[in-house]
Amino acid sequence: MKNFISVNDVDNINALVEQALKYKADPFADKQLGAGKRIGLLFLNPSLRTRLSTQVAAANLGMEAIVFNVDKEGWALEFAEGAIMNGTTVEHIKDAAPVLGQYFDILSVRTFPSLQNREDDYAETVINQFIKYAGVPIVSLESATLHPLQSLADIITIQESRLSVSPPTGGGGGGGTGKPKVVLTWAPHVKALPQCVANSFAQWVGGWNETEFVITHPEGYELDEAFTKNATIITNQDEALKNADYIYVKNWSSYKDYGKIISSDTDWMLNIKKLALTNDAKVMHCLPVRRNVELSDEILDGTKSLVTQQAGNRVWAAQAVLSEIVKSM
Repeated sequence: MKNFISVNDVDNINALVEQALKYKADPFADKQLGAGKRIGLLFLNPSLRTRLSTQVAAANLGMEAIVFNVDKEGWALEFAEGAIMNGTTVEHIKDAAPVLGQYFDILSVRTFPSLQNREDDYAETVINQFIKYAGVPIVSLESATLHPLQSLADIITIQESRLSVSPPTGGGGGGGTGKPKVVLTWAPHVKALPQCVANSFAQWVGGWNETEFVITHPEGYELDEAFTKNATIITNQDEALKNADYIYVKNWSSYKDYGKIISSDTDWMLNIKKLALTNDAKVMHCLPVRRNVELSDEILDGTKSLVTQQAGNRVWAAQAVLSEIVKSM
């Protein structure tokens, strides 16, 4: 693995998931693998789980991790080619990235969309400029359109849950296909959020091909079809939830009417009553979560929630990815 930006960088999803679960069972199995290696964690916007889980994963492999909050501690970076830098930006990525590539063996970068200009955000300029100029492997800690480490942790969590019950699907969901039915459902929120997590989850589940995959949202919240081509789209949430084995709850703003909140329908919040429509479904969310807006307390604090387990698996997702990159050096 040269870089880790999306599911397209992974040769075998199941093999990567298996490696992650092996690390969960034995975190220090490869504690010398990264000895003498240094990873830089660059944050252009805040993080909790992504930052800490990646630091823990690097330490488990014997790597030194150095965190730099670019948005608070560094110069304002310019990413545009041919820019005339007579404004607020101080340093061009062409100059910064090659230097960082000399300091670190791996660079991991977290950025965020503006939600102002869809064309600019979906061009993924920031992460692509790091790839172009750094000269070392780049790991996405979330980009303008995708969150691959989160999605890998999500797949790990579903697979781990499947392996813990009999039959593996948790009761034979998936409309008789023998595959678990996974539903990604939009949820209301108080602010406009990016499509990153939803895009990425759809891309990974579609590439995994181990589930019956349904996306449900109010009309107007359709995601980019490049990420949802392997999903069934249903705008009636109750219909979508029928016989679901796993429900992934996530808000996102409009892709078509870019960055806008076009509905705040509180009826889309998942609650216990709606779980009765499912096949005793387990519930997931990437965190942070707005309690009693996106998800009810009764679900988050109940036995159907995989949210804490899912967040814990962020370590093993990152560790599996970093080990693959180090092994390919």
